[in-house]
Amino acid sequence: MASQQDIKRRIRSFRNMRKVTKAMELVSGAKLRRAAQRIEALRPYATSMAELIGEAAGRTNLAGQPLLERRDVRATAILVLTGDRGLAGGFNATSLRRALEEARAEQALGRSVRWLVVGRKGAGSLRFRGIAVEHAFTGFTDRPSPADAEAIAHRVVALFAEREVDRVVMVYNAFRSALVQSLTAQDLLPFDIGAIAEKTPRELALEGDLLFEPEAGDILADLIPTSVQTAIYRALLESAASEHGARMTAMRNASDNAEGLIDGLTLAMNRARQAEITQEILEVVAGADALT
Repeated sequence: MASQQDIKRRIRSFRNMRKVTKAMELVSGAKLRRAAQRIEALRPYATSMAELIGEAAGRTNLAGQPLLERRDVRATAILVLTGDRGLAGGFNATSLRRALEEARAEQALGRSVRWLVVGRKGAGSLRFRGIAVEHAFTGFTDRPSPADAEAIAHRVVALFAEREVDRVVMVYNAFRSALVQSLTAQDLLPFDIGAIAEKTPRELALEGDLLFEPEAGDILADLIPTSVQTAIYRALLESAASEHGARMTAMRNASDNAEGLIDGLTLAMNRARQAEITQEILEVVAGADALT
């Protein structure tokens, strides 16, 4: 049986650990609330963007838009969103697992795969597996900005427009709640105008016809890359909120586990102290018997 000093040392270590995990849980909770507010703030902009694209698409010939071109897929770019830090439960592992499944499905069809990764954890894990990462975007997963989304969008649009890849897939954890994150694999390119048109009713027509200056086709050529950037930015915000939620849950579980270990060790220490007291009493009694 361990001595009282050893047990006290272990209890002190677990108490210090519980302080750290509790603090990390509170910090993640505060960051989660801010991330959720940013997601809510982006929704009206994304909705208005979809309405404008749907309206412009109905006014022009879509044949000249390079980001709408659907061609035989020979190469696929996978953009996977992870975090820069760990201690977030299965947040990073689940994104990578889903992205690897997507890659295996593409390779089974005879297509090559090119990797773009957001987050140090994802990039490090793929490189550890011997997978070449074409570009890693790091240092901002905790609080992404529109400029970060613009840099990523510029890269994926260039790959598609220059015909280096024929399809771009984004894999990320969509935020549902602090306890629930939904793995999502979203096709970024070629851009799907039809999906936007189906989701966007022509409510603008109630206020009269829109006049486009310059032409709707020219505006659409600018709107599509901007919409891709918006989709990436929204996914970055969702991924950040999911990471904070996963970390908050993981730290809460760690704190609860530490509490259980402290209770168990406290009970063991009481038993050890009682055993020592009993042993001392027995020694005193034995010494008294020996003197009589």
